[in-house]
Amino acid sequence: MLQLHKLLNINNLYSLKFIRLCSSHTIFALSSGQGKCGVAVIRISGPDSERALQLVTNLSDVPKPRTAILRSITHPRTQEVLDKGLILWFPGPRSFTGEDSFELQVHGGVAVINAVLDALGSIDRLRLAEPGEFTRRAFHNGKLDLTEVEGLADLLQAETELQRKQAFLQTQGSLSKVYNKWKNALIKCVASIEAHIDFDETDTLELNLLQVMMEDVKNLSNEIQNHLLDGHKGEILRTGVKTVIIGEPNVGKSSKRPAAIVTPIEGTTRDILEVTLNIGGYPLVLADTAGLRSKTEDLVEKEGISRALQLYEKADLVLLIIDSEKYVKWKKEKLNESFMAYVKYYIKKLNLHNLLNDHVSTFEQLFTKHCLVILNKTDLNNTETFNIRDNGVFLISCKTENGITNLIQTITDRLKILCGEPSQEHPSMNQQRHRQHLTDCLNCLNNFLNEYSSYNNQSDLSPDLVLMAEHLRKALRHLGKLVGTVTTENLLDIIFKDFCIGK
Repeated sequence: MLQLHKLLNINNLYSLKFIRLCSSHTIFALSSGQGKCGVAVIRISGPDSERALQLVTNLSDVPKPRTAILRSITHPRTQEVLDKGLILWFPGPRSFTGEDSFELQVHGGVAVINAVLDALGSIDRLRLAEPGEFTRRAFHNGKLDLTEVEGLADLLQAETELQRKQAFLQTQGSLSKVYNKWKNALIKCVASIEAHIDFDETDTLELNLLQVMMEDVKNLSNEIQNHLLDGHKGEILRTGVKTVIIGEPNVGKSSKRPAAIVTPIEGTTRDILEVTLNIGGYPLVLADTAGLRSKTEDLVEKEGISRALQLYEKADLVLLIIDSEKYVKWKKEKLNESFMAYVKYYIKKLNLHNLLNDHVSTFEQLFTKHCLVILNKTDLNNTETFNIRDNGVFLISCKTENGITNLIQTITDRLKILCGEPSQEHPSMNQQRHRQHLTDCLNCLNNFLNEYSSYNNQSDLSPDLVLMAEHLRKALRHLGKLVGTVTTENLLDIIFKDFCIGK
C-alpha cells in the first residue's frame, strides 16, 4: 500500500516549486483580447488581490462576491481617475483559479487599458501574467484537470461549430469522467493486490479474489481498447480533415481558388496551396496541389509533384479531379469499357496505385481511403454522353457551378463519417498524448492478464503477485498522467505553450 500511496501523491519537485512561486505573486493581464473594443476585461488573481482591489477603487472593503458594482478606477500613486467601470470580486476557492481574484470591466480603448495595467503594475507584489498562467494556477489548485485544460485550449482555438462542441464537452469533464472511472477501478485492483502482498504475503491469495480482479482488469482492457479503436475521429476533428485535390494538370483543380494562379498552360500550380474551410460545422483543410504527370523536364514542377504525392499519402479525404473532355475522348476509343475502368486507368496513370482496392465489383469498394471522383468541365460536353450511374461520382462545372451544391453536401456527409459528432455520452479523445498513454496503459494491463494466464495454465505454480502488481501500478501511472495526477513541468510547458496572456 505504501507504493500505491507514493504513486498517487508524489508530484514532480519542479511542480511543487512552481506552486510555491505562484502563491507568492499576484498576477494581472488583459483577458478580453487585443485591439479597440467596447469593453475590456482585466483579470487579477493571487494573494494580494484584495489589497490591489482596494488600492485601485479606494474601497474600504471588497464588494459582495460575484456582484458587479460601478466604481471609479484610480491610479494608486497619483490618485488620478483613469476610468469608470464594473468591478467583480471572486474570493477563493470559488474562482476560476481557486485563488482570490477580481475583474475590472473598463472601456476598451488602448490608452484606457494601458493606463489601468500601468496602475496595477505599480502595486508591490503584482506582476503581468505569463501566457496561460491563470489556467495553470487553476490546474495546480485542482479546479481543472489536465484534459479539461487541453479542452479549454482547444475551445480558444476552435473555428467551427463541431470543434467548439468537442472542446466545450472536454472542458466540462467528458473525458475526465471516463478516465477517472478507469483510474478508480484500477486503484481498487492495485489496492487489493498490494494489501495481500503487504499484510498476508505468506498466505495463498484466495482464488476467487484473483479471478474477480482478473475479470475487472479484462473488462477495463476491453473498454480502453474500444476507446482506442475510434478511427482517430477526435484528433481529425481537432486539427481539421486533411483533404487533397489530385488530378492531371489543367483539370480545374484551382478554378475556384483565388489564391492560385490559373492559366490554360499546364503545370501552373507548383507548390501546395492550403485553405481551411468550414463545411457544415466541420473543419476541412483543403490542399490544392501540382498537377500529376509522369513526363516533365521542369525541376520545380517535379518538386511540386513530389510534394503533392507526399500530401496525398497523409490525406484523410481525396478529391480526384477528372477532365470530362479527356474522358469523352477515351470513351470514344473504348466504347465497351465502363467508367470504373477509366478511373482505374486514370489512377494508375497518376501513380496513385495504393488508392485502389484489388478485385472489387462495385464502385463504392474501389478506393482504399475516402475518395470522391469529380468529373469537371461538364459544360463543354453533352451530359448524356457520360451515362454514369455510379455513386461517388460527381459531374460538375466550376465555370457554371452546376453540381457544386450536391458535391458539398456529399463532402459534409463524408466529414461526419471521418469526424463523428461529439457527445457527452461518447466523448472522443483528440490528443496524441491521450492515445499514447492509453496504449501504454493497455499494454500493462495485457501484461498483467498474460502473467495471470501463464500461471493459471500451470496448476503447480503460484502467481508472482509482486510482478503482477507492478504491471497494474504502471498502468495506473499512465492513467494518472492523462488527467494530471502525475505530471512533469516539461509536459505542462508543452500543454500551455499555445495559451494566450490573460488566460
